Amino acid sequence: MSDERISSLTSSAYQQALEVIASVEPRIAEATRQELVDQRGSLKLIASENYASPAVLLTMGTWLSDKYAEGTVGHRFYAGCQNVDTVEALAAEHARELFGAPYAYAQPHSGIDANLVAFWSILAHRVETPALERLGAKNVNELTEEDWESLRHDLGNQRLLGMSLDAGGHLTHGFRPNISGKMFHQQQYGTDPETGLLDYDAVAAKAREFKPLVIVAGYSAYPRRVNFAKMREIADEVGATLMVDMAHFAGLVAGKVFTGDEDPIPHAHVTTTTTHKSLRGPRGGLVLAQEEFAADVDRGCPMVLGGPLSHVMAAKAVALAEARRPEFRTYAQNIADNAKSLAEGFLSRGARLVTGGTDNHLVLLDVSGFGLTGRQAESALLDSGVVTNRNSIPQDPNGAWYTSGIRLGTPALTTRGFGHDEFDRVAELIVDVLTNTEPGTTKDGKPSKASYRLGDGVADKIHAAAGELLDKHPLYPGLDLA
Repeated sequence: MSDERISSLTSSAYQQALEVIASVEPRIAEATRQELVDQRGSLKLIASENYASPAVLLTMGTWLSDKYAEGTVGHRFYAGCQNVDTVEALAAEHARELFGAPYAYAQPHSGIDANLVAFWSILAHRVETPALERLGAKNVNELTEEDWESLRHDLGNQRLLGMSLDAGGHLTHGFRPNISGKMFHQQQYGTDPETGLLDYDAVAAKAREFKPLVIVAGYSAYPRRVNFAKMREIADEVGATLMVDMAHFAGLVAGKVFTGDEDPIPHAHVTTTTTHKSLRGPRGGLVLAQEEFAADVDRGCPMVLGGPLSHVMAAKAVALAEARRPEFRTYAQNIADNAKSLAEGFLSRGARLVTGGTDNHLVLLDVSGFGLTGRQAESALLDSGVVTNRNSIPQDPNGAWYTSGIRLGTPALTTRGFGHDEFDRVAELIVDVLTNTEPGTTKDGKPSKASYRLGDGVADKIHAAAGELLDKHPLYPGLDLA
């Protein structure tokens, strides 16, 4: 089918869909329409966001949403799930083939859900199954209350070693306010204080001292690649299970930008990911695992999850099918190349980057050199039509709320067709905004970490310049909602 024909069908589908929605709640229809206007008119640089294809978006808006389907393919707790079985099986098939994984589980509703499934599956595999054998039970239904007390004790005092939040790790990697920090006795590894890079010898020393059951690798704000072969060596030495959270860089793995030691799938026991971000699918999660963990992961529902979102699993299947096409590899390489262009654009203008650059999809900009907090920088940029998010940097003096950095990713604008020159220009615009922003003061005249003053006319100037870039690369070209 031609691109022109697809655009025509897409416009018609969304025009009619919004009319139907407006007949019930016009404010929702208007907010949906306005969101497209806003996304078309801003530079989206949030590393965890992207633009799904119309095919993926349309797949989510179907009657598959109406079906309950707890359980697994061919083993449901509800009748009439044959079509959901087809959908889930296809999503898992595409995931296995795309990533070269022995096993794939497509039910998690989000990345956090995927991590919870992984954590509990590892506990079940490493602790529950041996405990059942010790107690002489075939399954948990045979346990007495005394047995349950013993099992709870075994499950409740496990150790997890994950990357610290300020070094680039994620909330779900053992951060105390998150459930992962409450499930486990946790410690964290960081990065070298001078370079900001992972020090594998230091991680190994920490693992030998702490002796964790689980080591979590992966990141949400680390601008470099990880050697997962080394992380597996560390895990094997201390008898730990290696879990990799590749939610941010899954598209680079799928697109074969990360291969060999930088591809987590052959090295991790269990790998989790979201299906949006650099993978460019719907909001949801996946768990990929070696065969020995398959039966445990397959119990994600009802162990952790409720009924799977069948319409989202269908959209995952469509997105994963798209990612298996040759052009996705070109897209993935462009993401990494564009991140380097963005980094070079900042460095050439005197800005400081954590680790001095990037070799993945994101850049972490230290805004303290502009005299700003991350929150002030994020807000001033948003006023100027540049959408980013504030982010901690290693040893951040401003903590996790105000921060000293902003995180910028290239997947979304790469989807729109931006290349080297455009990303260099984006860096120029961002530096222009930050150079012309001053921190504000509190009501009693003290320096503020939140308020700011943006120079007169700067926001309008940057909006206009950003608009010139965006007009050359329209979002969902041909989609007309007028």
